[in-house]
Amino acid sequence: MSVRRLADPQFQPPAFAFTGENLDWAEKTIQKYPAGREQSAVIPLLMRAQEQDGWVTRAAIEHVAQMLEMPLIRVLEVATFYTQFQLKPVGTKAHIQVCGTTPCMLRGSEALMDVCRSKIHHDQFHLNEGGTLSWEEVECQGACVNAPMVMIFKDAYEDLTPERLAEIIDEFDAGRGEAVPTGPQIDRVFSAPESGLTSLADEKAVLKANRKAEPKKAGGDQPEVAPSQAAKPKTAAPETDPSIKSPSPVKADPAAEKAASVEAPKEDKAAADLAEPSVEGEVTAREHPDKKDGTPADYRAPEDMEGEPIGPAGRRRKSETKAEPGKPSPEGAAEVKKPARAKKPKTGDEGGDK
Repeated sequence: MSVRRLADPQFQPPAFAFTGENLDWAEKTIQKYPAGREQSAVIPLLMRAQEQDGWVTRAAIEHVAQMLEMPLIRVLEVATFYTQFQLKPVGTKAHIQVCGTTPCMLRGSEALMDVCRSKIHHDQFHLNEGGTLSWEEVECQGACVNAPMVMIFKDAYEDLTPERLAEIIDEFDAGRGEAVPTGPQIDRVFSAPESGLTSLADEKAVLKANRKAEPKKAGGDQPEVAPSQAAKPKTAAPETDPSIKSPSPVKADPAAEKAASVEAPKEDKAAADLAEPSVEGEVTAREHPDKKDGTPADYRAPEDMEGEPIGPAGRRRKSETKAEPGKPSPEGAAEVKKPARAKKPKTGDEGGDK
């Protein structure tokens, strides 16, 4: 999304004020909104200001903010967000908005833009030499069936060719824009097919078919047709059984209901915790299936029995002693021998080969 900014200061007028007619319209528009919601009229007021001056000026934004007692930044947000507001001067006689969305593009909108480039200005939002015309490319304007099309102020001109758009631009530049017919520029009625109506073409036949039937004469011998039951579901559910009347007109006697009811048993927590007598009378020691006979010393780790250092940094437990080389370990294991160290070759300084 492109950044929309206000026009440069040299183009901004010093002040803005609604004309008498527009001021009356603005005050009536504000009164349409509930108390405390008058700021909702910001878009209609900005549109009225644009119709009066041709574009939305900084002075108009400040004036609308003052009328609605809104912070200036809030009105600026609205004016810069919606592309329907022109923030720079546009043509005084016509500002052409060419639709460039896919349906119009497929039907030749690029050729219409080339006409605007040649007759107005090469770039968008630039005035012609006389300051009377300007143009821009816009998104879909809702007349896809009649593509390609353009909007000039509030009117749509559809089913255009480059030649026809050039004629319309010349008419507006000459001040005769009101004489140009709006809507389709070919022989079609609004969005109807170019070849004419293809459905409901015979209006008399349609009216005759929809005409109400004449009332039946009294005493006619035509048999009455029973109403259809096709839409009614067939079910045996008691909720839909017509023989069951609900609610029942017979009311039960509260005293009889109370006499027939049985009192619920009282809760006994102590009895609830007891098990069967046979279970409660026996106390049997549990046996672990994995339990083995012997002393804890018989279940030492293998590395502990071989005399290897265990634990962090090779430290042993306090109850253990280190086996000396050549002597049996306290556990009766085989002698633990230190591994032989590889001899280091002597250097020249230590008496070896120089």
